[in-house]
Amino acid sequence: MWLSLKNARILCQAITKVLCTIDEKNADSYKANFAAYSEKLSSLDKEYEETVKNAACKTLLFGDRFPFRYLTDDYGLSYYAAFAGCSAETEASFKTIAFLSAKTDELFLPAVCQIESGNGKIAETIIQNTKAKKAKVLTLDSMQSTTKADIANGTSYLSIMQKNLEVLKEALGE
Repeated sequence: MWLSLKNARILCQAITKVLCTIDEKNADSYKANFAAYSEKLSSLDKEYEETVKNAACKTLLFGDRFPFRYLTDDYGLSYYAAFAGCSAETEASFKTIAFLSAKTDELFLPAVCQIESGNGKIAETIIQNTKAKKAKVLTLDSMQSTTKADIANGTSYLSIMQKNLEVLKEALGE
């Protein structure tokens, strides 16, 4: 659910409300911080909406697990994936690879996506079984692999979601 900018705003609002209740002395600061952050979330959300509105296609195809359900629902995107959700499976069946390769051809998809912890094998296999064999493998960050070191080096929720937006633009053929 954290991969939804809309849900992130709702969660931040709820956290702010609780913080204001338990630390009334600093409530104005919490509210101001929420207002500023909420504006950034809303602005990025609008960028996602514009990207999808202007996209050549409205479908994502994942040769990997698929933790982006909330994101696709928020923007009305269709998707196909080798595995549902965050499945523990590691190998896609022949039938799944054939189906996803055919969808890539049928929809003229420019990319097959994977998540940041993926090794790309399934995505590459899908592409190698398409007619054109020209789709790119693109990586969307599910934030499941973000480390303390990443955060110490400046990685943030907004920076990851901004990077995902750039990947989304390419995956949708904008």
